[in-house]
Amino acid sequence: MSSLVIALAVIVIVLLACYAGYLLLKVKKQQQEAIEANQQRLDEGKAKKQQILDDIKYIAAAMLEERCEPSEGVMRIAKLFEALSMSEQMTAEFPHIFEHYDCIKAHPIKEARKSLEKQQRMKLDLARMKSEARLEQGLIDDAQKITQFHFIH
Repeated sequence: MSSLVIALAVIVIVLLACYAGYLLLKVKKQQQEAIEANQQRLDEGKAKKQQILDDIKYIAAAMLEERCEPSEGVMRIAKLFEALSMSEQMTAEFPHIFEHYDCIKAHPIKEARKSLEKQQRMKLDLARMKSEARLEQGLIDDAQKITQFHFIH
């Protein structure tokens, strides 16, 4: 009888050890999947950031080629840098872009602009044009610098 109890105990121990091994393998697999999913999210984030940086360079090139109005390019570039949380560090690199952006960032666009009185629109246009004229060469220089800039991320 005691050998039967010992045999059953050994069988139970072996089964428990197998189950423990199975659980360990399952945990290891889950950890590996979590690591791979995290790496994939990081890779996708880097790819998205690189795409936005490429878009910024494209907009700057469009400004230089006069395919894009200076104020529109400035607005788009500054907002994309904001989306990347890079505005603060890029302000020093491209001061004219951000100086002009500070002038126009509160200007309404599309329907909000259309709903303004003509005199208010003209006042905003005058402020925008004065800023563009005053910063013209600086905006060109900043746009040129953006097209050649090596963004580190």
